Amino acid sequence: MKNQNQFDYPLFALGFRPFFGLAGLSGLILILLWNLIYRASWGSENYFTPIYWHAHEMLLGYTSAVIAGFLLTAVGNWTGHVILRGGKLAGLCLLWLYGRILPFYAGQLPVVLIALTDMAFLPLLAYIVTKPVIAAKQYHNLIFTVLLLLLMTGNALIHCEMLGLKEKVAETGLQLTVAAITVLILVIAGRVFPFFTERGLPGTLAIRNPQLDNGAILSAVLVFGLQIYGISGFFLAAASVLACLVNYVRIAGWHTQKIWYVPLLWVLYTGYGWIILGFALTGLTAYGWVQSSIALHAFTLGGIGVLTLGMMARVALGHTGRRLLAPNTIAIGFVTINLAAFIRIFLPVILPDWYEVVIYTSSMAWLMAFLLFLFEYGPILTGPRADGKEG
Repeated sequence: MKNQNQFDYPLFALGFRPFFGLAGLSGLILILLWNLIYRASWGSENYFTPIYWHAHEMLLGYTSAVIAGFLLTAVGNWTGHVILRGGKLAGLCLLWLYGRILPFYAGQLPVVLIALTDMAFLPLLAYIVTKPVIAAKQYHNLIFTVLLLLLMTGNALIHCEMLGLKEKVAETGLQLTVAAITVLILVIAGRVFPFFTERGLPGTLAIRNPQLDNGAILSAVLVFGLQIYGISGFFLAAASVLACLVNYVRIAGWHTQKIWYVPLLWVLYTGYGWIILGFALTGLTAYGWVQSSIALHAFTLGGIGVLTLGMMARVALGHTGRRLLAPNTIAIGFVTINLAAFIRIFLPVILPDWYEVVIYTSSMAWLMAFLLFLFEYGPILTGPRADGKEG
């Protein structure tokens, strides 16, 4: 009689399952902790300063888990190779988890160990997803390897400052990280938005334009490049306007009014809309008309937050053999996470004297979205496929 492998369970059948689960949990726990830290209700020795901990964990903790779950699943589909499952997948998850926990042991563990543990995840993920891409000779997919290496570089810069190796590089590291994640989203959008739209609305034809795809990505790279090199004023404003226009025209070719009746579609389009707004606000920051933190949160809380939740919801249903129909609870979650972005981005400008209340309210809306996600998708991610197939 053959003994069951201790990791032979649905949770470790494909990369999206454990990593989307970890992303959902971290999206909840990290913001709960941040509220306690921000309101000085809880103090704990940490490897990072409070602001850098919040930024690092949301970008290189939460978001990197979503990226890992997506790539470990999608690359397998693209190449026809089984990427990672079972014990090896569990080990990769454990490495990610150690990266989240060890910073709280800064007074008890060597800081170099904390840094190396966190920095090991992205290079290992890059190696895992690159190997089958090269084996299948799908060299165009190496763009994801490049973007993962850029994320790794941004992470390394943050750690360099935390370790005292170099001053004033953590901010550059965060800028590079936001840039890499946003560009990665724009690349993935070109691949999945038209397909998801046509699949969700039979009879609809989404217009694909490779020139617009390239223009959207290159214009974004230009904006972020100018920011990283500290170039503002006319050049940043002009680049931001260009990025707005090209990305708007791009998404307009995929858009149809019918998407607003399908939560799994409109959440993706609103997420993209926050990125376009981020470029618009970046143009305003070039002349000091808008605080840079407002534009930053349009990209992060709005673009990254909304799109990652929407992608996790859509991918999890599709890859567990379920109908591509968002449950009412997750549709409410899509509304609340967009509300969290709206409150965080617009109300500090409208109600500056209510800043503390605004931050708290936005956090509560975010937490509600992720509570609903975990409630609805916990059983989906941990249970077998609805159609009885593997994966």
